[in-house]
Amino acid sequence: MPHTRAAMREARAEGGWGVINTGYCSIHPSSDDAPLPNCRMWDDEDIKVHALMVDAVHRHGSLAGVELWHGGSGTGNRYSRMPLMSASGVSGDTTYPGWINLTRSRPMDKKDIREFRRWHVDAARRSKSAGFDIVYIYAGMNFGPYQFLVPWQNKRTDEYGGSLQNRARLTREILEDMKEAVGDTCAVALRFSTDELLKLPSESYESEAHEVISTLSEIPDLWDVKSSNWVAETASARFSEQGAQEPINSFVKPLTNRPVVGVGRFTSPDAMVSQIKRGVLDLIGAARPSIADPFLPNKIDEGREDEIRECIGCNICVSGYHDCVPVRCTQNPTMGEEWRRDWHPEHIPPGNPDKSVLIVGAGPAGLECARALGQRGFAVTLAEAREELGGRVTIESKLPGLATWARVSDYRLNLIQAMANVDI
Repeated sequence: MPHTRAAMREARAEGGWGVINTGYCSIHPSSDDAPLPNCRMWDDEDIKVHALMVDAVHRHGSLAGVELWHGGSGTGNRYSRMPLMSASGVSGDTTYPGWINLTRSRPMDKKDIREFRRWHVDAARRSKSAGFDIVYIYAGMNFGPYQFLVPWQNKRTDEYGGSLQNRARLTREILEDMKEAVGDTCAVALRFSTDELLKLPSESYESEAHEVISTLSEIPDLWDVKSSNWVAETASARFSEQGAQEPINSFVKPLTNRPVVGVGRFTSPDAMVSQIKRGVLDLIGAARPSIADPFLPNKIDEGREDEIRECIGCNICVSGYHDCVPVRCTQNPTMGEEWRRDWHPEHIPPGNPDKSVLIVGAGPAGLECARALGQRGFAVTLAEAREELGGRVTIESKLPGLATWARVSDYRLNLIQAMANVDI
């Protein structure tokens, strides 16, 4: 869905995000995650598809990045029907929730490794042709080179197995290959999972994660640090506070002179600034906060923090992905509809102020209806039988761990109460 993705990412560029990345992007048919909605860079025909997104992002002065990815044994190859391959033929149990992978992978031989390196280079060159400013190597979450890094996936006895220096060899080679291929006008970033390697002791370093970053320190142009599984990466607000990944990324900056970016479902500007000032990260990365409010950076820049549509951590976006449909959002109803319905997260066509509208019920839908129609200029009356506004959300947000869900009503009430044309 290239037009859907391009319009969705253009909204983020317009909203002030400095770098807009694709989702994980397959580099070869041997890495096929169908029916899940991943993008691909398999051949030159894919270049023009990605150029739609790149041009849309560049229109607003942001940089465009592509997350080049090979799933190894962590995919199903249901569409391409190609045999799975991995470092040592050790297969993952599943791909994603609901999509069980029963296919065994075969060990990669030296020819496979050479081809693996070439696929990364070919995809990087195509990405540069599409106009991307940053090309990623995805070495995390049990994918690609990461399967060589962790000893339970890598049982090899050649120069790509055994010591961590050997297990990191392929990651180093791909980094160097890609940097040579794209030159100095396109950055090469490494997306790296640290949490599992942090648990492994190293002879010369505090952990194997410390060793990987120390030995590869200056090769990537950017370190993008993350966790190794969905449970931690997209933990809901019920189980995880914002900034919860600090324990797995705070050790990186002292080990490299390259900029470090990390995520943590940041919704508060204060939490973001805190991590920057304390030297945890150089750059704030965000997926869910940018889904809930694509204009979050602009609102911070313009002193409109009270208008930020904060992520509630409900993970309906994650569920949409696993349903193989465009991502949707509890807080942002325009999400995924920017192209198909021409919905904009901030702008909405004006209405007739001489027309009045009655909205019955001030639950989440009623509040959003009042907010949107009020913003359009209609004379709005919002009627609610109870004294408390918010409907089901006022009950749900009182359950253990669900306090952030109150943002659904708080955000809308904050805007509605400032509208002279809305009567409650």
